[in-house]
Amino acid sequence: MLRKSPAELTNAELLSTLIEELGPDRCQQLLGQFTNFRQLARLNPAVLVNEGLPTEAVSRLEAVFEVARRYGETEWMPGVQFRSAADVYEHFKERLAVEQVELFYAVLLDNKHRKIRDVLISKGILNSSLVHPRDVYAQVVRYSAAGVIFVHNHPTGDPTPSKEDLEVTRRLREIGYILGVKVIDHVIVGQGRFVSFVDDGFW
Repeated sequence: MLRKSPAELTNAELLSTLIEELGPDRCQQLLGQFTNFRQLARLNPAVLVNEGLPTEAVSRLEAVFEVARRYGETEWMPGVQFRSAADVYEHFKERLAVEQVELFYAVLLDNKHRKIRDVLISKGILNSSLVHPRDVYAQVVRYSAAGVIFVHNHPTGDPTPSKEDLEVTRRLREIGYILGVKVIDHVIVGQGRFVSFVDDGFW
């Protein structure tokens, strides 16, 4: 395998260069069991340990998957102005694509719609995430944000807003209006696609 370039290696051979303890045959079994690298990245590390991977190898894999996620993101840096929901999606898509539970983020903006920071508000169960307005706007006030964009993922891969999504967004917009904080958009991230409440008419 060392005579080949990485692009010439099969998935199993490539994986075995990271997990030398297993060898290509066992790596092929793993990929057959969990389909592909993205599915492996979605697994809890404890699952891989139970499959016989040494903890050191699991740590190496986690580091590689994190590098891959960051490489695949178009990072929206603090101080950069909001341009479109597509930019929000590009920033979050790799981070959220492998999550098996819903994560709800608030992207805090200044009065010129420039990013201040991302804040993780809640981490929910498989199909729903509990989002309390108090937790959201406590962060908004803490960082003196003038605007906010909400972002969360659907682990099913379908970004279509649920009834709960619509209701939570309505409540957050109402409270934002009272507090003088503009809710710019709510972006739901799915597998390979996204929904913008503004662009897709859910506002």
